[in-house]
Amino acid sequence: MSTLEIHQIPTRSDNYVYLLRESSSGNAAVVDPSDAEPVLDTLDMFNWNLTHILTTHHHNDHVGGVPEIKEKTGCTVVGPKADRDRIPMIDVEVADGETFKLYEAEAKVWDVPGHTAGHIAYWFAESQALFCGDTLFALGCGRVFEGTHEQMYESISKFKEVPDDTWVYCAHEYTAANARFALHVDPDNAALQAYAKQIGQRRDAGVSTVPSLMGVERRTNPFLRADDPELARVLGMEGKTPVEVFAEVRTQKDNF
Repeated sequence: MSTLEIHQIPTRSDNYVYLLRESSSGNAAVVDPSDAEPVLDTLDMFNWNLTHILTTHHHNDHVGGVPEIKEKTGCTVVGPKADRDRIPMIDVEVADGETFKLYEAEAKVWDVPGHTAGHIAYWFAESQALFCGDTLFALGCGRVFEGTHEQMYESISKFKEVPDDTWVYCAHEYTAANARFALHVDPDNAALQAYAKQIGQRRDAGVSTVPSLMGVERRTNPFLRADDPELARVLGMEGKTPVEVFAEVRTQKDNF
């Protein structure tokens, strides 16, 4: 059985980059390197050998470090087939339903358009790890920049396949702000109230709120609950489709 040792690197004002060390080979990959220096410094500190970069989408705060890291390590860049023209130096293209193997660690790949047209996500089932870029956040989801609300809802709905004990490794520390909004649209959700309190305590202590557990997200994240009749009722949208409820929640969040 292959396992991933996962190390979180905070970058910029609120980004998270992830280093993954695969147990059978001892080699490492980095997910969405916004900047090269903190990644290279961490590799030196751990004495890890980097062989792959995994990218989820083309935004600079996810791929800004790719050229320098590839130049200095000679690693293989993996990225979305649908967006290879906007991500530098892709060597391996992956697409919806395909499997990517980081040595013995196997990831299912999903196309998850909405935030960007070519966004993808990687699910390492054995390691209980979902790397979802800016598609899903703790208590939130990405802004819909290049797709439609329907596409974005369909994209995050793919994540409902993963078990409750899966860790959601999103790419930003947005959780406190997301919690304030979630409480605004779903004020009577007891699970959300408890989660928001925990988030506040963690941020007060300077501790990351990411990763989060999918089981918690299912009960508290309003974007994942767009198909829940109770949320539709709270919003005064009884009888509306999940896509309509999702679009209303996303529009409210955009203007919150």
